[in-house]
Amino acid sequence: MIYDSDIQSSLIRIPEQLIHILGIVYTHYKTSDNGDMYLTQFGLPYSDLLEIHNWYEKSWFESHRQRLEGTSAVYKVKTKTIGGRSLDLVVKNSRVGEDVPLDTHTILEFINAEFNSPWEEFAMVAEMRESTFGPDHISIKAQLPLAIYVPPETMQLWQSGRSAYKVNRIVNMHPGIDIDILKQYKLIYGWIDGRNAVEAFTDIGLSGPDLEISLAPLTKKAILDLDKKGYVVADMKPSHIIIESENIEKMNEIGIIANKGEKRNLSALEKQRVFIRELVERGDYSIVDYELLIRTPIYEEHVKNLRRHTYLDDQKNKFVPALLPEYLTGMEIFGVPYLFGHVESTGGLLWVVGKNPNLFDYFLPERWRKTHHWKLSARNDVYYTITKDNINIVWKTSRVGEKPLLDETEDRVCRIVECGVNSPFEEFAIAVDLNNKGVPVVYVRAIYMTGSSKQEKTEDFRHFETHAGLRCPDGRPILSPDHNYVSIRGYFNGSDEWVAEQVGQLCRPIDLAKVLHSETFTETEVKIMMDRVVRNLEAAGYDGSLLKLNDLLIAYDPKGDIIKDKDGLPEVRITNFEYIKRKVDL
Repeated sequence: MIYDSDIQSSLIRIPEQLIHILGIVYTHYKTSDNGDMYLTQFGLPYSDLLEIHNWYEKSWFESHRQRLEGTSAVYKVKTKTIGGRSLDLVVKNSRVGEDVPLDTHTILEFINAEFNSPWEEFAMVAEMRESTFGPDHISIKAQLPLAIYVPPETMQLWQSGRSAYKVNRIVNMHPGIDIDILKQYKLIYGWIDGRNAVEAFTDIGLSGPDLEISLAPLTKKAILDLDKKGYVVADMKPSHIIIESENIEKMNEIGIIANKGEKRNLSALEKQRVFIRELVERGDYSIVDYELLIRTPIYEEHVKNLRRHTYLDDQKNKFVPALLPEYLTGMEIFGVPYLFGHVESTGGLLWVVGKNPNLFDYFLPERWRKTHHWKLSARNDVYYTITKDNINIVWKTSRVGEKPLLDETEDRVCRIVECGVNSPFEEFAIAVDLNNKGVPVVYVRAIYMTGSSKQEKTEDFRHFETHAGLRCPDGRPILSPDHNYVSIRGYFNGSDEWVAEQVGQLCRPIDLAKVLHSETFTETEVKIMMDRVVRNLEAAGYDGSLLKLNDLLIAYDPKGDIIKDKDGLPEVRITNFEYIKRKVDL
């Protein structure tokens, strides 16, 4: 068994690469078989034992593994002895993307339950171990998340056991984002010496109805403790409750003493049963199996609100320089400062606008790609979503290098073909520059490059050529025709400074195309608003003649009044920058 004290005293290897995923810092390195190993802070002291040849070598693994109870492939395996020490591990395959085989009761209560991704599972377990929510006298003991190992092989879909429906749904909703659906992930936890509640009671001779009656209050207490700390396990079972070995030994001693004739009213069996129940009542147990571990609605709302307000404060200070962690690099592209980092969960890259490292995690695809989306455009891949951190964002797949849409007019097609579609980096540079010049625009937040290969055909390579000299810190070009790029911007509901101070109703945006159909303004008034934007762009050094009505929006404040600019006119914000050109480039 691993104790937290071991972490402080063991020798820690020099990390090859530090990466940050959902609040956890991992040490990432390539394994001897060209796979990927991600060590947590808990796994670092045992990095030598976790080398794959010390536990996953075929003959060793097959001869030393012990299949554990459950519907998934979970094994206990001892590592080889290195430097006089070895380690008992729990190794299980992640079932992300597979159908959840829940019983009828659980299906009714958790009808939308899905397996956590390996990154989400480790983040949730680490959070639960910290025990920051709920009563201080309750803490949930859990296994130490040591490492995630990703073998180099890619499986066929039929081999993965994953649902084709789930896979297709992810691909269709988020094109090019989820590339690792055919990768196998092995989650490695530290073993807890002991017996689960079912085994503990079975060992003392309980079975049938007596066993079920004895287990029911233990399971109920564990569920209640989890709930008070803000968590729920969708398939909670008594086999997930672990009684540690030292307490099992005490239970056995109680049985031996009682059987020797101790004069008490309770039998040996009953004394042992009471002993286990009292252990669980005072929280002296551990919980295992976290693939369906989620936050309760109350705690989820608490986390979202906390994260959102922290996020808004960080956005107010996004350009204030700060000390960067090793997994992030500051870089400037077309005058815009970014924080650059790798997205290990998908193999992609991420650029977050600003210099505040606290903002990076909010835009990892894990935080927004699986939330419910509303499509904002019938013509383009533009979506609105509320992230897992309760942040309103709009994301759009870039069309740089692609042909104009078929429904464009002949004149617009000719002009678009002549100039091409801006890259997301060009769009962000234009947006930041216009904002600095006082032209109202939506807030640009981050650019995400997918890890998967782009399916759409690239036909215009001019922008890729002009960006060829711009490189990431790892040497790769920032703009590649082989990948999709997703631009992430704020959903405008007020200025960052104003929104950060609000707790109630925010502003409500609406684009000019919808304004025209709502009859709030006449067609002439809408045209005047659009012409004014084009003139403002002209004065700022840009050509905005290709803008459309749905590229511009106005907003209503919480009282229902239209937000006005300094001249008392409706404030019109630009939301789309893919066709705006600097005059010097024309």
